[in-house]
Amino acid sequence: MNPTTPKIPWHIEVLFRWPLVALVIYLFSATVAIAQDPSMPGIQMQHQHSHGASQSIEVEFPRLGRDQANAKDSLLSLESALQTARENNPTLRQAEAGVKAAQSRARQAGLYPNPIVGYSGDEIRGGEIHGGKQGFFVEQTIITAGKLSRVRELMNKDTKLAEIEAEEQKLRVETAVKMAFYRVLAAQEMADSREDLARIAEQIVESQRRLQNTGQADETEVLEAQVDAQRMKVSARMKENTLREEWRSLAAVVGKPEMPLQTVAGDLEHGWPALDEIQAVDAVATQSPAVRIASAAGEHAEAELARAQREKIPDITVRAGLEYNHELLSSVPLATGWQANAELSVELPLFNRNQGNIAAARSDIVRADAEKQRIALTLRERAASVVDQYANARLMAEQYRDNILPLAKKSYSLMSDRYAEMLASSPRVLESKRKLFELQSEYIGALEGVWTTGLALRGYLLTDGLEAPTRPSEMDRAIRETNVPMPERTRAPGE
Repeated sequence: MNPTTPKIPWHIEVLFRWPLVALVIYLFSATVAIAQDPSMPGIQMQHQHSHGASQSIEVEFPRLGRDQANAKDSLLSLESALQTARENNPTLRQAEAGVKAAQSRARQAGLYPNPIVGYSGDEIRGGEIHGGKQGFFVEQTIITAGKLSRVRELMNKDTKLAEIEAEEQKLRVETAVKMAFYRVLAAQEMADSREDLARIAEQIVESQRRLQNTGQADETEVLEAQVDAQRMKVSARMKENTLREEWRSLAAVVGKPEMPLQTVAGDLEHGWPALDEIQAVDAVATQSPAVRIASAAGEHAEAELARAQREKIPDITVRAGLEYNHELLSSVPLATGWQANAELSVELPLFNRNQGNIAAARSDIVRADAEKQRIALTLRERAASVVDQYANARLMAEQYRDNILPLAKKSYSLMSDRYAEMLASSPRVLESKRKLFELQSEYIGALEGVWTTGLALRGYLLTDGLEAPTRPSEMDRAIRETNVPMPERTRAPGE
């Protein structure tokens, strides 16, 4: 080779000697350059294709009250539900009947015993001398030592108990109706939210299918999206069942189980019960009707002791009558005629001085005093548990409302803007949208917890609107005045 001949560059030599290798090197270099520069025409075209795969994405935000806005029939308000319960709940009529019965027993207890009128006869046939006596008598028991007033006072205590029971039952029914109403409202909103999530899941499936058609997603991603979509459909169906269940509970507690399913009118986000935790526990432990009932039971026991102490004083029995004596007088052949008689008797309290009943009444007073303390402690213990649930639910609701949901909405808005500018793919936008609606569902669950636990505390934990009022005379009844919501009816926020 001539030493003065210029040297050919290596890449030119490769181009002429091995053209296939040169072509591969060129394509590889172009691919690397495109991957590193998003402004290259190739990447724009690919993004435009991905963007076009989900053109049906709709920018929307979750909101409450859609069922109420779109309802075709009339809405059921809380006041309407309460009025229906006042007219149809059978326990209210039971409580009213209990008051009337106690008042009637008090009137009966104050009545004086009736006199006894009878016939008396002696040697009615008269024998050979045609004698014998026949006549009538009147007998009356005279109640001494004011025992009637003591009995009347005792029965008035029963009347007071019945009246407190009636007030308690009214509060119980109203609290139960309010809680059932807001459960229906929350179930109504939750059903809408889960329906939204199911629809978003279907959008994700469709997006993944379009990406698969363009080679930007594989079959596993499509299958995962389909699994999530099916799961969301099941969840939506379950929330529809929950809505029907909560409606049946509301219809039962208002006393009209045949009521057709209606859309209820209400606002979960505003006006929820605002309670101070310490004050709420103190209010339940000191102001509950259960405490008043326990105090009235103590007064009843004291009245019973006063009555028992008077019972040892005997009553007086007076008897008077007239008899016609047919025996002939000794001086003249005439009948003796009418004769009057009188009796006065009193029981001597030698052996029975009612000492057993007096001792029992004193023991009942001790028991009643201890019962007042037990009721207060029991209420405080159970209120503490519900207050804890209320505090957690309120914390969740406030955090979701003030921090979590605003951040999620901002994230979704920015992602939607980037998608509009062709800087984000449709799966990322839909994922951001799905996350926002999931947080909305959790927010609804927290709101339900705030309402149900807050209403339970305001109602002094009296939540069973179909439990029958207790008869005032049932001193050994199980405590129903301190019942709390059943565990399955007080779901944790977000469940």
